[in-house]
Amino acid sequence: MEKKLISNVDKEMKIALEKYKEPENIKRVLSGMRPTGKLHLGNYFGALKAWINLQDRAESFFFIADWHAITTSYNDLSNLSENTVEMMADWLSAGIDPEKSTLFVQSWVKEHAELYLLLGMIVPVRWLERNPTYKEMMENLKDRELATYGFLGYPVLQAADIIIYRADVVPVGIDQIPHLELTREIARRFNNFFGNIFPEPRPFLSEAPKLPGLDGRKMSKSYGNCIYLSDSAEDVEKKVRGMVTDPARVRKTDPGNPEICPVFAYHNIFTDREMIKEIEEGCRKGKIGCVQCKKILAGNLNEFLSPIREKRQEYLLNRKKMIEIFEEGSRKAKKIAAETMEMVRDSMNFLKPEDL
Repeated sequence: MEKKLISNVDKEMKIALEKYKEPENIKRVLSGMRPTGKLHLGNYFGALKAWINLQDRAESFFFIADWHAITTSYNDLSNLSENTVEMMADWLSAGIDPEKSTLFVQSWVKEHAELYLLLGMIVPVRWLERNPTYKEMMENLKDRELATYGFLGYPVLQAADIIIYRADVVPVGIDQIPHLELTREIARRFNNFFGNIFPEPRPFLSEAPKLPGLDGRKMSKSYGNCIYLSDSAEDVEKKVRGMVTDPARVRKTDPGNPEICPVFAYHNIFTDREMIKEIEEGCRKGKIGCVQCKKILAGNLNEFLSPIREKRQEYLLNRKKMIEIFEEGSRKAKKIAAETMEMVRDSMNFLKPEDL
């Protein structure tokens, strides 16, 4: 059973949360994820939990962005199909409900590609080159050839993904705010040229708890410091035993500092308040050891993950049912995307055969 979250929001997040307050009168929500591997707890609290809450409040569209996965990994797509299936299982088992949300795969709705092409005709290259993520990834991923048209233009595809459904709200992480601002600019530019077709989507920035990786750094697949939604109970126990703690605490009787301990950060999310107080006091006074502290955490983590694990296994054992859910969602998404493209073609004055 999930415990009450205790947020640890840094200064930058506080400023962003104040600027991007929760939008009122949310009608249609859209968001997506690249299928680059199994999802971890950071993905759950950073995105999926907000999606789960939003699907009860608004018409929700969530898609697996398989075309986006190609932008940085085009040289090896051997796992793309399986990663897509794994993401389907992660979403459904975590609580994304196909009865409440439209779930689909990006490449199954070809209209995305058509709008991407048309938007690419009007977006200035300088807009894409100033994208901070573009510069950052070019610097950090020097081992890959990213000087491609697809990588430069992926914010245009991202804009097409959003505005083709005329979504008014997009749940994003703080690092994605510049991308959504660019999407708003692209929608505005199109509307100025061809008429008011697209609403300018607003960001929804959820207050997610800070959840470090097992080594204290940001939880990331590339760091190998994640607890995955699919991890077995044994894997969770093993990973928690290996977590870093307060480096100044050598013996059980040494007083510790919970504020700098990644294990305690997890307790703030997965442990009830009374036990948190007991663990914090015991740590500071050297009355509870790291082994005992980690044992309690592993138990709480497995209590949280157990129902997700069970549902996930059920879906993977019945892949046909899972695929059918996304096929049906893709049909629903395609219907709306096709309606939008009809308006786009009319506004851009394309000739239709029936006009002859």
